Amino acid sequence: MARFMDVHDGFVGVTEAQLSEAHEADLAIEGEEGVHFERAWLDPESGKVFCLSTGPSKEAVMRIHERAGHPTEQVYELSVEV
Repeated sequence: MARFMDVHDGFVGVTEAQLSEAHEADLAIEGEEGVHFERAWLDPESGKVFCLSTGPSKEAVMRIHERAGHPTEQVYELSVEV
């Protein structure tokens, strides 16, 4: 499985509870695309959310996020790790 980091914009002022809700929405349907969202991080001042996942493709990650209500096109495959 490939590993991915994705970035979402527009989450200014979002709380930890709201981030958890969004993450749970992904988890509820991730298996339908063979994706697993491991973690999510939030910078409420900049409105950026970062999600770490594994899955078969960038497109699968994007489909789950879109269906869960927080689409992004900023999905990056993490093919090198040190």
